[in-house]
Amino acid sequence: MTVEDRTPVADERVQAAAPSGAPDEEGSSAADLVLPLVAVGAAVVVAGYTYVRRTRRARTRTTPGGTPASPAAPPPLAELDEQARVLLVAADDSVRTSREELGFVEARFGQSEMEPSVLAVRDAEAELAAAFRMRQQYDDGVPEEAAARQHALAGIVGRCEEAGRRLDEAAAGVDQLRGLEQGAGDALGLAETRFRALTGRTQAVDALLTGPTARYGSAAVGAVTGYVEQAKDRLVFATLRLNQARQAADLAAHDRAALHLRAAEGAIAQAAVFLHGVERLDTELSGAAALLPAALTGAEAELARLRNSGTETPVGELRARILHADNVLAFVRDEVAGAAPYDPLDALRRIVRAVAPLAAEPTTGVLGAAAALVGRASVAGADEFVATHRGAVGATARTRLAEAARLLTADPVAADALAVAARELAEQDVRVHGNPVAGAAEHESGGAGAVLGGILLDGGAAASFGGPRGRGRRA
Repeated sequence: MTVEDRTPVADERVQAAAPSGAPDEEGSSAADLVLPLVAVGAAVVVAGYTYVRRTRRARTRTTPGGTPASPAAPPPLAELDEQARVLLVAADDSVRTSREELGFVEARFGQSEMEPSVLAVRDAEAELAAAFRMRQQYDDGVPEEAAARQHALAGIVGRCEEAGRRLDEAAAGVDQLRGLEQGAGDALGLAETRFRALTGRTQAVDALLTGPTARYGSAAVGAVTGYVEQAKDRLVFATLRLNQARQAADLAAHDRAALHLRAAEGAIAQAAVFLHGVERLDTELSGAAALLPAALTGAEAELARLRNSGTETPVGELRARILHADNVLAFVRDEVAGAAPYDPLDALRRIVRAVAPLAAEPTTGVLGAAAALVGRASVAGADEFVATHRGAVGATARTRLAEAARLLTADPVAADALAVAARELAEQDVRVHGNPVAGAAEHESGGAGAVLGGILLDGGAAASFGGPRGRGRRA
């Protein structure tokens, strides 16, 4: 596990429902992506009921005086819904922050020393993945009954609280292993080394972006436009905090040095995410451009197969879908043959969305490879954005992203649509949130970006390993 490893954890990749708001541009029925409602609803209700039953059992135990405690009335649905949203965001932030800190711990101590904390993070990730899955089903209207929906929300709350508990239990071990409050010398030296490496890499990545922009146009690199500048902003903040940590360490003010060091580590981790995002997109654009000719040929072969074989699909519907796919392929061919720059990833996405629903085996062959490439690119891009703007991104965007990551292997077409929706929702959250700090000094020092990135919490605490209750324990 390294600082730059942003691959989402894939837990229980199985077929599941796409969100009701996900794009369906190619005319495929939404029912193709939805599990039987009875089975899915039952799973949500059981998970929620288990948590509620456990809670009620705890509340109704006999008090020391022998009088049974009165069961508390369940909160209103709207209140429980908001609580679930808040806890999803807090648990997701805690998992992300804990993973980032473990990247620095691993570099210093190796994997063997980290095993208990790594297992705690994995357990928390599993609980969080289940909570996001339940939230996705809830957003899709499953279950429908009010009482069952309340149980589902209670289950989400319970899963998020359990994820935080797992991380908080392991936090003391991480603190003891690092020993920052007794002296941050070695850890500080490691952070400074990574900082210098990223600073030197920034200029190379900035130059790297020039190539794909010229070849494929500004729209093709729009997803990472400004990433180098944001990486520099995080590094400015890291510079300030590393200097403060070094000064505090020289004065033997170890608690203060640890606070500044953790803030610097968070900024360094996010700077690496920004730079990796640019490098990743450059590789994916080249891969998409190389795959496009074969994808066009494979798509044409699928359409020819449909024209020459019998099918139970109504003739009129089949003809309309084939005609639409033909038009998409013709447009992409013109783009590829033309002199103007074009976005190969977007072209590949249009081919996949038009033809994959008609293909006999959409997850194999060249169309399967194209769908996988597009899906991975969308999920990675959305995850990078959420990771570096987590101070403003809400529960809905994170839920769509988690579902996209879950579906990536089984249904990359659906995963791509969900990831695109997640990125759009996250960007909207950031626009609504605005600048978290208004002062010019905070922007010059990178403080505004640190707040937006969730590196600094309310009250000035630096986010660190642990659950929502413990990760800001050092103010």
